[in-house]
Amino acid sequence: MNAMTNKQQVIVIMTDTQRKDMLGCYVDTGLKTPCLDRLAMQGIRFERAYCCQPVCGPARAALFTGTYPHSNGSWANCMPIGDNVKTVGQRLTEHGVHTAYIGKWHLDGGDYFGTGICPPGWDANYWYDIRTYLEELSPADRLRSRDKNVNREGIDEDFTFGRRCSNRAIDFIESNHDSGFLLVLSFDEPHDPFLCPEPFASMYEGYEFPKSPAFYDDLKTKPAHQQAWSAGFCNRPLPEKQSFARNYIDFFGCNSFVDAEIGRVIDSIDQHCPDAMVIYTTDHGDSLGDHGIWNKGPMMYDGITNIPLLIRWPGQTPAGSVSPHPVSHIDIVPTLLDYFGVPQSKVLEGNSLFPCLRDPTERINDAVYIEFGRYEVDHDGFGGFQPISCACDGQHKLVVNLLTSDELYDLTTDPYELDNLIDSPLHAQIRNDLHDKLIDWMNRGRDPFRGYYWLNRPWRNDAPPPTWEFTRMTRQREEDECYEPRQLDYATGLPIEVAVRLK
Repeated sequence: MNAMTNKQQVIVIMTDTQRKDMLGCYVDTGLKTPCLDRLAMQGIRFERAYCCQPVCGPARAALFTGTYPHSNGSWANCMPIGDNVKTVGQRLTEHGVHTAYIGKWHLDGGDYFGTGICPPGWDANYWYDIRTYLEELSPADRLRSRDKNVNREGIDEDFTFGRRCSNRAIDFIESNHDSGFLLVLSFDEPHDPFLCPEPFASMYEGYEFPKSPAFYDDLKTKPAHQQAWSAGFCNRPLPEKQSFARNYIDFFGCNSFVDAEIGRVIDSIDQHCPDAMVIYTTDHGDSLGDHGIWNKGPMMYDGITNIPLLIRWPGQTPAGSVSPHPVSHIDIVPTLLDYFGVPQSKVLEGNSLFPCLRDPTERINDAVYIEFGRYEVDHDGFGGFQPISCACDGQHKLVVNLLTSDELYDLTTDPYELDNLIDSPLHAQIRNDLHDKLIDWMNRGRDPFRGYYWLNRPWRNDAPPPTWEFTRMTRQREEDECYEPRQLDYATGLPIEVAVRLK
């Protein structure tokens, strides 16, 4: 139970496709995000926060269930979470907490826009996804809402999804400020189609996003699927790459627009719920041409996986503080349950952020883990099935690309991830230690794709020979209190006593 107030209130605000260096509080690139910068100065900024999979649906599935995509079933876009997987909304509602979700959902297994149907655990009176938004529009306006060229027409802010979501969130805050709640506000912005009104639509005319050394990566020591993805861009002559301008004025304008909308909501919080915990993050980043690649997908570079995470908790988090240690979206649900005094379930796979919220020097994770399965079940492209598992301890990052070749980076000496150290003798012990942690994580988490092939990599000279039995362990699902009965032992038909045991 939160000892600071009888009204326990949390507002989670998230965006879509927002690189960490698109926020001024992380890196001054010339992009304007004054509202999020102010939030960072009032709370804690996490430097090493990571998503669980750099694609919209799976990232959100992990964020709102506290389980990895391989555990909850949503390991590609347009794949729903399993029937026995509970969201944080359901877990808190069961304990009497009022929960509401406004904005992009992407967890129902439908198309990008959603079904318009409120899922269990959330207040149906406030439910509002992109499908709901589109159904408010005429057919002609639906077409306009998917066309960034309308920015040149000078659209009204009330036409945008972002403004309608923030209006709804402000209404919720004003109507419920005298009681406890969890409110999630999930913007689609600054994701394509980048709709934004003036002055944001023209704010970045003539602006170019700075090029880091990552933009000039030639991928010569990188996996084959990344080379195929770059479509030859990395092989272009240097003058041609130097003259390439990253001047995506609509994307960057929408980035500042959503910051302003977040500012409207934070102003309402400050007025009506000043003691509330405010959590801001995004689902993943965007490559923006780094490593010769655009968009997000089957790779683990920081540009798409190392996401912004800001938390303000008045009276608890030191203002303007910075956490340097690795944390993950998987830690958000345990943190919310901790805040509301709800017991942690054994099926949850993260750790509460409470220790580092009060003391930013505290470390809660030895390493964090990221995975990839498929971009979207509907699409034949985007590399198809690309099984990837990654472990990052904050300094080193190991990436096992099952179908191609692997990667190891020292993020301290090589922050742009240019020097692939996977075969470096000097880093063999570091690599192998991270690899051991990765294999153990896959086994403990009952990853359905686990097996000896993740262990027997060309560079792992001390790995045992492949065996059909692998570890020989049985790993049944742990008990999820109040939601499903204890699983039964196959050999006896009786409730299992130990979930992990020799078969």
